[in-house]
This record gives sequence, structure tokens and C-alpha cells, in this order.
Amino acid sequence: MSKNGTYISLHQRPFPKPNSKIDTEEFLASCKDFVVLLDVLGKVFAPASYDMNGNIEKINNVYETNCDKHKYLEDMVLGERQEGNVLATDALMWLRRGLTFLLEFFDGLCSNTEEETNIVVKKAYAKTLKKYHGWFASNLFSILTRIIPQRTVLMKQLALGKQDLDEMVLSDIKDFTFNLRLCINHLEAFYNEHGLETEIKV
Repeated sequence: MSKNGTYISLHQRPFPKPNSKIDTEEFLASCKDFVVLLDVLGKVFAPASYDMNGNIEKINNVYETNCDKHKYLEDMVLGERQEGNVLATDALMWLRRGLTFLLEFFDGLCSNTEEETNIVVKKAYAKTLKKYHGWFASNLFSILTRIIPQRTVLMKQLALGKQDLDEMVLSDIKDFTFNLRLCINHLEAFYNEHGLETEIKV
């Protein structure tokens, strides 16, 4: 283990690369690691962490009812539709939306290196989750953005307390988000193709 590794390179499991389908167990394992990463990033991500954990649990519960039949996320979702159920289908939709928000946040950190984290996270929220949130959820998020760690603090946290590793942290973020982006795009296309997307607000 490199002593100069970052949290992402040392502790975050990469997301699986989608082929025609996404392996359910591998995807959920990566999501579980991602939730742990959110705890490192601070309280502003607590609602996202809570929602993701809940949705991961719902998907996992459905998966475990028949691991062979539900080996791939797409098969699980289409199987649910045939049975008239939506538990895993809705959970995966919301999980994907949470992942999209976090991807936008990480993209912002990498592309706008002079921008403070509170601005980056607000922009990411506006582009992703805001349209699905009602008044209460939006106001809660607005309050939480005031306590997000500054960029220098966040970079140091991701560097496991070491100084002057910003370039390594950003490089690891870019490597990590490559497959995450592929999974998000794949699932979004799948949901649109099968008419599974909903616009209900929470």
C-alpha cells in the first residue's frame, strides 16, 4: 500500500464497467463503499448517504430473494415489472440520481479548481436533484451547504491527512468516476428505453 495513496485509491472499490448489463453484486458493493466515502466528506452529504443506504438495502433485499435470477440489475428490474412490483426499480432510480449528483460534484471539483466547495455542491444539486425535491428537501440541502468543508480541508481529508496531494486526489477522482459515469449513463438509457423513469418529487 502506497503511503502516498488517497482515500479513493486505497479504499474505494471501482464501479463495474457495464457491458450489455451491470452485475448487481458488484454494483452494490461499489455503492456501499461510496456511502462510506460520503462520511469522510462531511455532514452536508448526510442526507445523500442516508438515502443511498436505504436504496442499497432495498435493492439488496430484492436481489437476495433470487440471486441467480437477479444477477444483473436490468434483469431484476424487468422481472419486477412483469410481477407488478417496483421496490428495486424505484430504489435503483433514486440511487442513480444520488450517484449523478455526486458525479457532478466530483466533476466540479476537478474542472473548477479555484471554486469553493459550497459553490460546486450547489451547482451539482441544481443540475441533478433539485428538480426532484420539494420545498422541505431543497431547504434542508440549502442549510447543509453552509457546513461543507472548504476545498483545502476536503482535499486534505481525501489525501488521508497529507498535505500537497491535490493533484493526486483529483487524478484519482477522475479515474474513479470513469466507470461510475458509464454505469449512470447506461442505467439512465435503460430506464428511458423501458419507460421506467418517474418525475415524482420528494
